[in-house]
Amino acid sequence: MNCGFVALIGRPNVGKSTLMNHLLKQKISITSRKPQTTRHRILGINTTDAGQAIYMDTPGMHNSEKRALNRYLNRTAETTLLGVDVIVWLIDGLSWHEYDEVIFKKLEQAGLPVILAVNKVDKVADKEAILTFFNDAQHRFPFKHLVPISALKRTNLEQLESLIMALLPERDLIYPEDQVTDRSERFLAAEIVREKLTRRLGDELPYALTVEIERYEEKPGITKIYAIIWVERLTQKNIVIGKDGEMLKKVGTDARLDIEKLLGQKVYLQLWVKVKKGWSDSERALQSLGFND
Repeated sequence: MNCGFVALIGRPNVGKSTLMNHLLKQKISITSRKPQTTRHRILGINTTDAGQAIYMDTPGMHNSEKRALNRYLNRTAETTLLGVDVIVWLIDGLSWHEYDEVIFKKLEQAGLPVILAVNKVDKVADKEAILTFFNDAQHRFPFKHLVPISALKRTNLEQLESLIMALLPERDLIYPEDQVTDRSERFLAAEIVREKLTRRLGDELPYALTVEIERYEEKPGITKIYAIIWVERLTQKNIVIGKDGEMLKKVGTDARLDIEKLLGQKVYLQLWVKVKKGWSDSERALQSLGFND
């Protein structure tokens, strides 16, 4: 069977997590409109009659490396290119951006087959412009395929899957047929809490915010989860808690409902908000909080 690893790369907020979730037909990666929602490398495993494609959702590649967290995100995205079989470069819109030149150089160094997928084509009124852009892209880099898609509306995703599968090498399955990710339920629970924070807080969301599962207890009929939301300043703590604790209650309810869907049973979720000054600019703090891809 055809089987191998597929890196999904691109700038922040181009739709990589949405694409992987729709390719898998289930939610593995959290999503939001906020750039850099994805912070870890997450495997999504899709096994079909044709073979097994192991998608690797990555943080968006970006210029800023001011803080340790930014450097970690770039490191995680770049090292994903090591040991994969196929690269899918996802962009949105029909124009190149400054950092795309850096990505071109990284692709040349990787020496792997690359598919260029242009996302959100449902928003492009002039379809001739897509052909013009593809012609320019093919002159810039020897892409194996160029595919216009809409990850959200599932436009051309079956075609994209077929092209990916055809580029994967023939080998035995790497993961069991029923496995869909390499991440634990504990990890996914923390990510769900962070997603709800991102969506509820919007522009108020402190960038330097992360979630740590302190205790995870599986009991008959119920899973008890105790999580800490780490921020860097007291003012950020007040934003996350909200007036009379209302924001934290809403986040907790949203997250609990999604975690119950994930686990298929009742969940008790307890959230605390704590301050760890400067954690996003400390390599040691990042390690202690699970940033170790």
